[in-house]
Amino acid sequence: MRLSKLSGLKTLHKYLTGQVVASLLLTVAVFTFVLLLGNVLREILMLLIAGHGRLGIVAEAIVLLIPFVWVFALPMGLLTATLLVFGRFSADQELTAARASGISLISLIMPVLLLSLFCCVLSAWFSMDLGPRSRVKYLGLRTELLANLADFQWPEGRFINISTNYIFYAESIHGRKLENVMALCLDQNTYVEAPIGNIEVDSKNQQYVLNLIQARIVTTPTNGENVITSVGNWPIPVSLKSVKNQKSKPSISDMTFIELQEELRELQQRIPETASTNQTRADFEAARKLPEGVIEQVRVVMQRQLAFAFAPFGFALLGIPLGIRVHRRETNVGVAIALMLVILYYGFVMLAWQLSSRPECYPHLIVWAPNLIFQAVGAVLLWRANRGI
Repeated sequence: MRLSKLSGLKTLHKYLTGQVVASLLLTVAVFTFVLLLGNVLREILMLLIAGHGRLGIVAEAIVLLIPFVWVFALPMGLLTATLLVFGRFSADQELTAARASGISLISLIMPVLLLSLFCCVLSAWFSMDLGPRSRVKYLGLRTELLANLADFQWPEGRFINISTNYIFYAESIHGRKLENVMALCLDQNTYVEAPIGNIEVDSKNQQYVLNLIQARIVTTPTNGENVITSVGNWPIPVSLKSVKNQKSKPSISDMTFIELQEELRELQQRIPETASTNQTRADFEAARKLPEGVIEQVRVVMQRQLAFAFAPFGFALLGIPLGIRVHRRETNVGVAIALMLVILYYGFVMLAWQLSSRPECYPHLIVWAPNLIFQAVGAVLLWRANRGI
């Protein structure tokens, strides 16, 4: 009898683990696609649509962004997978049959909890090292693409953004020669048109200049007819600052955990211990306040990365009993519950970041609140489900 029970438990372990792994791979793939398409990838796609990039650039951007979005997609995928699998497991009365065989829920879900701990290790790697480094490389690729815009073939017969102030249009382009050119001034009710023009690259000043020859300025007032003014040549300078060969420090939110530790030490050394004789009290407080505000931001990001590392375990611990309680086979129900829990979880994270300028609120501890809440609620629900309550 005992051997039969152990054999049945191993079979259920393989079955449940296989179901969770399969659902996890599918949900992570879906969330990865959604986050890539709806978050930062749209910046590269816009450049591709505008004719400023190549498909190879988009492919490289996708590869760089995947580790960054996995920071969020992996915990979300595990939560959704546990809700779906255990919801179906309960709805099909398989859990009732397992209990009738003398198998407890705790012993049944042990492989899934071990899987969640393995996901915690992956999540720690993604959030504390690989994700931030990939994000920095992606930002460098985007900056390089924008800065070397002049090296690409400009599209003919289409409006494109060339700066924050101008939208450019050329009917035909031959090398750097332009024909029937128009430039719309976004900050004014005017546009400049010219029959011909050319493109000059000024590498010394890191800019390129669009020279509109025999140009005319057309002003479109709200009342009255257009006013046309001939101006001869009309140059439009566009910044071409390239950071390709520059090594700049990434922003705090894009630093790895080790970089954040170094940044924290540097900021703490900048805080003055005592005021000098030539320093007023206000100067002293101002010198102390700035590093302390940045220090709290660094602490929030550090604790956020650590909290993300433990998110898969909390999501699994909560998703298993919730899936059993929901007792539904429908996929849309599990996905809806998962999305609500994800919004709640990351709502705390966003709140902590908004309070990062107020150290007295201890925002670096707020990021741990959803982990503690999810794990505590999940443990209580799991205990109740194990007792059949």
